[in-house]
Amino acid sequence: MIDDLKFYMRLGLRWIWLFLLVAGLIGGAAVALAFSLPTTYSASALLLVESEQIPGELASSTVRTDAAEQLEVIERRLMTRANLIDIARALDVVGDIGGMNPDEVVGMMRARTTISTSSGRNRATLMSISFNHGEARTSAAVVNEYITRILEANVELRRGQAQDTLAFFEAQVERLGVDLDAQSARILEFKNANSDALPDSLDYRLGRQSLLQERLAQIEREQAALLEQRDRLVDMFEVTGRLSAPTTERLTADEAQLNRLQDELSGLLAVYSEQNPQVRVLRARIKTLQTRIGALPIVDATDGGDVEASLLDIQLAEIDARAEVLTEQRTQVEQELSALRDTVERTPANAITLDALQRDYENIQAQYNQAVDGAAKAATGERIELLSKGQRIAVIEQASVPTEPASPNRPLIAGGGIVLGTGTGFGLVGLIVLLNSTVRRPADLERRFGIQPLGTLPYIRTRGELLRRRVAVSGVLAGSAALVVGGLFYVDREITPLVLVAERVFTQLGL
Repeated sequence: MIDDLKFYMRLGLRWIWLFLLVAGLIGGAAVALAFSLPTTYSASALLLVESEQIPGELASSTVRTDAAEQLEVIERRLMTRANLIDIARALDVVGDIGGMNPDEVVGMMRARTTISTSSGRNRATLMSISFNHGEARTSAAVVNEYITRILEANVELRRGQAQDTLAFFEAQVERLGVDLDAQSARILEFKNANSDALPDSLDYRLGRQSLLQERLAQIEREQAALLEQRDRLVDMFEVTGRLSAPTTERLTADEAQLNRLQDELSGLLAVYSEQNPQVRVLRARIKTLQTRIGALPIVDATDGGDVEASLLDIQLAEIDARAEVLTEQRTQVEQELSALRDTVERTPANAITLDALQRDYENIQAQYNQAVDGAAKAATGERIELLSKGQRIAVIEQASVPTEPASPNRPLIAGGGIVLGTGTGFGLVGLIVLLNSTVRRPADLERRFGIQPLGTLPYIRTRGELLRRRVAVSGVLAGSAALVVGGLFYVDREITPLVLVAERVFTQLGL
């Protein structure tokens, strides 16, 4: 075991130059990087999303954006190209900004900016912002500018949403108000066009129809009674030659008619008023008879058939006059009944149409009421946002000018590079020695072939073989180094500056 260890140590010493080369390159690069990295100062600030200042059950804001979502939106807006370039120019973050294209400026600003948020159930929503720069004042100024723009963007975002909500509901109220007026006009126009056949007056028209039907039946009865009376008078006169049985004190026909009309008038006044058409007709007839009785000479009751004939003619004329009046009344009643029947038949269709119009009106009215209520809430929400009483972002910790650099940790980087180079050198030499399966001593012959050699002769390389081997190894190492250096140069020029990458890596590692 000890012999094997000594043997491998002697083999390793043959590769001491490779170990020194690898360890020197890596350690030297780490030391050079540690002292070439610029000093970076980091300034940071802490923001808190505060809940609404007014209880939601009393008045609430119309902006319903979740706190985490709100911070994400603000972060996206903050890290836009226009904002980053504007901040870089305003605060002179990059010394020679004129020599950099906008993509490089944006990449540099984003690489040096770190934004992190934390939130959760029953936890406060926080945002931490930091910026790394070679000058302490510049790093603090950039963070404070970030905070200023975040607060402005938050206020602008919430107020804009509240104003948009209010404008929407105000437009809804105006539009629905116009629709409501138009629907009211349609309902009014329909009611005016069908005022005689509306469902509201159906009960009155049905009652009026019943009264007219009763009046028509009464007129028909009166007409039948008059016709029967006329026929009876004619028959009596033809049989007896007289209009009534003889009496000791005989009244004239006008007087008898007058008495009968007065009795009939008394009966009608017990039921109808003075304005009733039938009452007015009876009063006119009574007045006519009274005038006639006052103008006629007194006739003896014992006169002959001429007097009876005259009385018959008078009574027949009276009956015909009453029948004519009743005929006119019947015509008027039938006309009114026909008109009422037409309106009653049109009422169901009008009721359906009016219900549809009224239903549309009620729907629009309900939407209008909702819009008015929404506009009132939106106005309250806008007022809350204008006074900054809703959800808002508050600064817990303002960015201050750092007094100590945040990175790099030069001793740690240099020491870590030297340790890494040493370990890499040892590892590389160890791999070369262990992976080389060439037979190099008698023990290798015994293990591989299972024989005991009597004697061994070492293989002695010529100078040419040694030179070629060293040239090949040196070429491989030089090519690998050139490839690595070229790749790093390409990344630094075409993709992103390696200094920024190193700064960000060491910042994340706390170096």
